Amino acid sequence: MRHDFTRRQMIALSGATLCAGMAQAGSLSPTHSMEGRAFASHWRVTAPSDVPLEPHRAAIDRLLAEVDAQMSPWREDSDVSRFNRSTDTCRVSDETALVTRAALEIARDSGGRFDPTVGPLVAQWGFGRITGGTSGTWAGIATEGDQLRKEISGLTLDLCGIAKGRALDLLDSYLMQAGLSDVLIDLGGELKSRGQHPSGRAWQVAVEDPRVGALSPAAGLRLPSGFSVATSGLRAQSYTLGDHVYSHIIDPRRATPVEGGAISVSVLAPEAMIADGWATALMAAGEQGPELARQNGLSALFLYPSDTGLSATTTGDFDRHMV
Repeated sequence: MRHDFTRRQMIALSGATLCAGMAQAGSLSPTHSMEGRAFASHWRVTAPSDVPLEPHRAAIDRLLAEVDAQMSPWREDSDVSRFNRSTDTCRVSDETALVTRAALEIARDSGGRFDPTVGPLVAQWGFGRITGGTSGTWAGIATEGDQLRKEISGLTLDLCGIAKGRALDLLDSYLMQAGLSDVLIDLGGELKSRGQHPSGRAWQVAVEDPRVGALSPAAGLRLPSGFSVATSGLRAQSYTLGDHVYSHIIDPRRATPVEGGAISVSVLAPEAMIADGWATALMAAGEQGPELARQNGLSALFLYPSDTGLSATTTGDFDRHMV
């Protein structure tokens, strides 16, 4: 479905979302939040004001630190870095194996638009730190239980496009087991809801306007309980040379930063890991993104610049949840 956001609609959406945020921030707010740092970004948990959050801080920090220790390409001792240094087979944690299998499945179903071996190309264009002589051959990596195997010695693994989503799912599972039935979790801009807002409605979140310098959200979203939304776009981690914007999202088919499609893609799915990986895949697909989303039954929002501000294309039932 195609939408055009006029300036007036943008102001209305922004006002609704920002007013909700201001109400939460007030002294009589029905909710409160706890936040911290992880993955060179932030995390935030929001719950009803009578639900204690601080007792969970240490456990949350440990959980996120463990994911970082397993899958960060910036740590020499991580599973990912050890595999990248290996020439054939490497034993890893069960979590790293699980996320790798999910990454390879999305790579297959997206026709390689999501490619966990693209790390060297990402570094070549000024993002990331993974080096290697081979990239763009995701089918050369396989999982067997807790072992990862590469068919080409120079292949490397990059799980940055999906690991944060898995961390969000694990955080959600921990909070559920701890008895927090109504909660909104934000991990570096990826969001997952459980239960509902104390007012009795669904948790409402904002979709960021992907245009550089924009201060207001592009849209509001009612996030159903148990669902996640992840966004991939040009606003974060990009640079401009002349009149050209270079993104950290690489089109594996062209071996260059993606261009010619949406400037932001948001995916709604029960699993944050799946929403995370597919947001990257649909962004990398360029103009073919909406059709790829329809082929895979995905609920997604594609934002494009237009003469009136932004235009949007939705797939699945994403538009049903927009404010």
